[in-house]
Amino acid sequence: MELLFLCMKIFFVRIIDVSLGTCRTIVTVKGNKLLASIIGFVEVFVWFIIVREALNTDETSIFVALSYAGGYATGTYIGGWLSAIVIKGNFGVQVITSSKNDAMVDILRQNGYAVSVINVEGQDKKNEKYMLFIEIDKNKFKKLKKLIKTLDEKAFIVVNETREVENGYFPAN
Repeated sequence: MELLFLCMKIFFVRIIDVSLGTCRTIVTVKGNKLLASIIGFVEVFVWFIIVREALNTDETSIFVALSYAGGYATGTYIGGWLSAIVIKGNFGVQVITSSKNDAMVDILRQNGYAVSVINVEGQDKKNEKYMLFIEIDKNKFKKLKKLIKTLDEKAFIVVNETREVENGYFPAN
């Protein structure tokens, strides 16, 4: 019974520790050094406490190691899931249409997307196309992608995470 309790404790504390590590990394990349430092302090404190307990136990069962590794893997998954929900962000979406498509641009704008348009030519230089620049909240990307694909199933879409947005039109929807 003591082994089961120890394994469960190690598993669940590792989930907390690794989830914090994932969030810390994302917050660091987004440039929030103070919050990342605070998260890092808590993360390492939790890690130290559980590692110390795992290594100082008299139990020699493989289940201790499996609990540690399983908690790490589960924490990685949960940390990624949490960061996608909690951490706000923007995507810069570039769309190269399969041909000039004014109706597509109009429909995207009617749906509340800020769209900048540049004329481009395809590889064969005969087929004129549009390159669309759209800046959106990352949580709205799936909806935008679905709309683009219904309007132009051959559209080439490139998505980049935006670190900073300044000026311009950014829809509230």
